[in-house]
Amino acid sequence: MTRRAMPYRLPAGDTVNVGDWVLALGDELVPLPDRLPDWDYQTNLTIRRDVEIDTKSLRVGAGLSPDVPLALAVVWTASGSGLKAAGYRTALSGPDRDVCRVEVRIPGTEVGGRLTLETVVVLDARNVEPTPATPRRAGSVLWRDSHEVQLQGDAPQFPISVIDFGKTSFPNDAAWHVQISTNLMSATMGGMILLVNERNVSTVRAFQNAARPRTVDRAILSAVYYDVARTMVEHGLRSDELVDGDTPYPEGTLGATIVSLLERFFPGVSREDLKLRMEHSPTHFASGLRAAVKLFEEVE
Repeated sequence: MTRRAMPYRLPAGDTVNVGDWVLALGDELVPLPDRLPDWDYQTNLTIRRDVEIDTKSLRVGAGLSPDVPLALAVVWTASGSGLKAAGYRTALSGPDRDVCRVEVRIPGTEVGGRLTLETVVVLDARNVEPTPATPRRAGSVLWRDSHEVQLQGDAPQFPISVIDFGKTSFPNDAAWHVQISTNLMSATMGGMILLVNERNVSTVRAFQNAARPRTVDRAILSAVYYDVARTMVEHGLRSDELVDGDTPYPEGTLGATIVSLLERFFPGVSREDLKLRMEHSPTHFASGLRAAVKLFEEVE
């Protein structure tokens, strides 16, 4: 639990007991890990936890009368999309104790990057008879708990769409295509998209199984992520603006994402040297990138 200084009384932290977050995978529940490296934007998330509240002690600790309405809520925030939304809310009705089975459903298309889950107990309406030391405004936070999940690495933080390549200018038999904007100041979420050919059943199935990939799915996803990383890195190194390093790229932009990839894949190597290596020793550069991305390393 995170304690923050508030201008009103707070109850003791042990008045609320929370269970661990769990991830629903079909009919199976598994502990929610700190990272979901195989997650993609077509994978919706259903997460659950149990929360037990000593409502009577909480009210006493906050100096609230028994009739002041309270609520338990969960709010999620995604760094990749910049979105924030309420995922769960319920009134606390028990005079002495409340037990809540929390379930949060999060659309995959609305998140990305770092997902923060904040569980809070709040005033559900204005406290009409407050004392100087008690909370009075609706929404005043009495207790909170925060949990973070990294949904995937830097390379695939952008939308994925499955389409029929037969209706596009792309080769009918291509498994996927990466589109990337020339504007490095554009948001990564809007500046890139991975198009998957619905005619390539194996690739489509690999993304459908991303939460619980088979060996063949891991191999396909590894190949796709390598190709995405290669496209981004080469795209960035062809930009004099990025290589010269004079332009600061705000967090969440395509330029910032590419810079992060370069620094992670080739630590200590300047962008100028990388560009020369790509232009004059392309096979050596390609081998170094495959090693940096760890192509097929997690395939078992």
